[in-house]
Amino acid sequence: MRYLCFVVAFVLLTFGACSQQASSSGHGDGSTTNRQAESPDIYVEVQGIRPGMARLLGIFEGNYYLIDSAQVNEQGGVHFKREEPYPAGLLFVQFPDRKIVQMLVDEDQTFSLKTPGSIESEMQVEGSVDNELLYESFRFDASQRAKFARISNKMRELPKNSKEYLQLLQERYALLDKREAFLEELYARRPNSFFTKFKKAGQNPDIRLEPGPDGSIDQVLYAYLYRQKFWDDVDFSDKRLLYTPVISTKLKRYIKELTPQHRDSVLTAAYALMDRLENYPNYDPEYYKYFANWIVLQYDPRESHMMDSEKVFSKMILKYFTYDKAFWSDSVEVYALRQRAEEMAGSLLGEKAPNVTAPGPDGKMYSLYDLQAPYLIVYMYNPDCEHCAEETPKMVKYYHEHYPEVDVFGIALDTDHQKWVDYIAKNKMPWVNVYDPTNRAIYGKYFVDITPEIYVINPDRILIGKNLKTNQIDTIIVRDKALRK
Repeated sequence: MRYLCFVVAFVLLTFGACSQQASSSGHGDGSTTNRQAESPDIYVEVQGIRPGMARLLGIFEGNYYLIDSAQVNEQGGVHFKREEPYPAGLLFVQFPDRKIVQMLVDEDQTFSLKTPGSIESEMQVEGSVDNELLYESFRFDASQRAKFARISNKMRELPKNSKEYLQLLQERYALLDKREAFLEELYARRPNSFFTKFKKAGQNPDIRLEPGPDGSIDQVLYAYLYRQKFWDDVDFSDKRLLYTPVISTKLKRYIKELTPQHRDSVLTAAYALMDRLENYPNYDPEYYKYFANWIVLQYDPRESHMMDSEKVFSKMILKYFTYDKAFWSDSVEVYALRQRAEEMAGSLLGEKAPNVTAPGPDGKMYSLYDLQAPYLIVYMYNPDCEHCAEETPKMVKYYHEHYPEVDVFGIALDTDHQKWVDYIAKNKMPWVNVYDPTNRAIYGKYFVDITPEIYVINPDRILIGKNLKTNQIDTIIVRDKALRK
């Protein structure tokens, strides 16, 4: 295996530094989230907890970090007190026995949380409206959980067109209505509270479609409406939400679970989210930074297993990592990142395959598009590459079994003339072989970071496969033939 492109210390690494800095400084970026917050004086007590050290944890854009720590007393209580305010967000007190107490922290940082036992249903709050509402919602959810579970378990056992199933569905809707009414009452009591922003942002869309004759619903329509409304209650101008798990959880679910893992589907979902954000009045730019970076990192070809993740990676960078938009980085880093994206952009699946013209062993010029076979394979290799030594004999065998329906265009990379011609002779490579010592013949056309690299081109000279092993080529060609019928 041979890596052919340099590793760019690019903009995305700057993104990751935020959570690391938060951990080392002990308070994250809290000064920007609650500038007028008071010095914290927070007491949390869970009776029965053994003495030891409790940790106060924060979360920023999905990454947890240590904010503070304090000793647990004999009553199971811990006192967090210091001059510098804590970051506004959802904080977690982790006790020595791993029990977790959640608390919303904003400008008012003097309050207490005490429980004789159950954290969820018995917590008593003093001095914090946000946490009174939070634990009131926890108690309500706990009271409804068994009812939802009973209905869901019974529904799984019944045919979807049965009378009993439809009755249970209506019972479930009634429970959802009751929960929504309860939350609306909490919101009305404190419409501008941090709790209200936090709780609304975390709600899932309640999509209700009438069942068809067989009792089923239109899943395609349901999924479409669900995705359309998924972000409706998120206030993108409120940076505090980035200091809770809500945004990171929704982002991961939206991109990875609600969106089919196909390059075009992912891009459509990503564009829709970024457009929604950019059209949101007074959105906090930290959301832009987080969303753009997270999506690009997920589909970095060196990390992603999705076919042609380069399409998501390159198009996201070229669209959103511009010199004026990537405010968190300097122009040198942006240039390096965009350069890598532009190299990838020339060889994306579903687009026209670039032609390549380069000299062969005899010094004559040969072009990819001179080959007449219906299907073409671009085989990029390096004579010193161990994986190429394994793959090349398989490609030779494949060529002999499938020519003339399939032809191969071999491109040697990062070698010298003698090694190249010796490699061709040793492996008896019967196809057209070319080599350009400058790599200019392929620059911006066929991206390769690891050799061997295999591309497949169909009769319309459209790229239909990449990042393949030889034994995967037939699957790609058979699929293309089926689509062409």
